[in-house]
Amino acid sequence: MITRKYHLFDATDKTPGRMSTEIARILRGKNKVDFTPHIDGGDFVVVINSDNVKIAYGKGDKKIYYRFSGYPGGITATKLKDQIEKDSRKVIKDAVYGMLCKNKLRDKMMKRLLIYTDATHKHTIDGTTN
Repeated sequence: MITRKYHLFDATDKTPGRMSTEIARILRGKNKVDFTPHIDGGDFVVVINSDNVKIAYGKGDKKIYYRFSGYPGGITATKLKDQIEKDSRKVIKDAVYGMLCKNKLRDKMMKRLLIYTDATHKHTIDGTTN
């Protein structure tokens, strides 16, 4: 039987890349003693204060998120600083998504990632707080 705990991450003054490596490790279950690669045994992760995430110097203008509609000329580019103002949760979600293993378990793991823009959440944290 898999027992799942809730882990709390505060995104204030943390870069998305450094934080997402720790989050991906917990979602995958590598922090547990009984880790098995083909079993989804990870925990829940609650990220708070995603609006206060820290951007490395100059990366706000250099990093660009692309979206393509499928039609000719349908590519849209969004800078990192604009994406944080629009929806900062997407920045953390995309960083964690890219660091998880590329198999059928990835979507199940992403459902256990809960991101909030401020410090209020409704989950009881019984795991390690970070």
